[in-house]
Amino acid sequence: MKLPLPNSVKVLTSALFFYLPIVLFAQEDSKTGASAQELADKLANPVASLISVPLQNNINYGIGPYNGIKYTVNIQPVIPFKLNDNLNLITRYILPLVDQQDITGENTHEFGLSDATVTAFFAPKSKKIIWGLGPAFFVPTATDKLLGTEKFGIGPSVLIMHQSKGLSLGFIANQIWSVAGNEDRADFNNFYTQIFMSYSYNSGASLGVNTEITQNWEGNTTMISLNPSIGAITKLGTQVIQFSVQPLIPIVGPNQSKPDWGLRAVVAFVFPGS
Repeated sequence: MKLPLPNSVKVLTSALFFYLPIVLFAQEDSKTGASAQELADKLANPVASLISVPLQNNINYGIGPYNGIKYTVNIQPVIPFKLNDNLNLITRYILPLVDQQDITGENTHEFGLSDATVTAFFAPKSKKIIWGLGPAFFVPTATDKLLGTEKFGIGPSVLIMHQSKGLSLGFIANQIWSVAGNEDRADFNNFYTQIFMSYSYNSGASLGVNTEITQNWEGNTTMISLNPSIGAITKLGTQVIQFSVQPLIPIVGPNQSKPDWGLRAVVAFVFPGS
């Protein structure tokens, strides 16, 4: 017997009907001009000196032998620090909140925090090739052992991209190894990369596509998804917000964890004066 949808999934499904009209309205009618495009370009740059707090909502359906459903909210603040006139430190945090059912078994349900990832990019100021390099940390913050690894990890992270007015093209990648934690839990050795391209318009609207690749070297498994996107810059009162919606199209993945399809909606609170 199939369990009803988790409440969080229902909330996101309803929210998508709210997000999409706002995105389309802003795309057609925003009067924020070049400044909106400037913000869209900065948000497309992972090492831009700009404070933002994206809330990335992900739903994936048809996972594993029990056709599981997984809803994840990634809380992803980006906080830059100016080290000197030519060098910034860009810190990026990802804290996942997960609500899933029928993933670990039939008629099962787990809810709570998963493990966090913290990345620090040292990014020289550049107008041609933009790049950043630094450490990535994997922190065992899961509130349920089925949602985390109980392991601490560390490794390098790199970003290389080109950006001109309206066009952003590049990739971001990290390789993380487990180095400490619960000895009874399996070690991990994971590589992740995202190859992205986006184009912004004067209104702050944007179209893009990215490919996400995750390689689990310990399990010898690869996950690849293709994710087109539509987004826009708008305001709620005085607060600048970027909305975007992306279908998540799985291309490659092991049968036990590859979803049939998914959907992503991102709401990013932007602080342009930073």
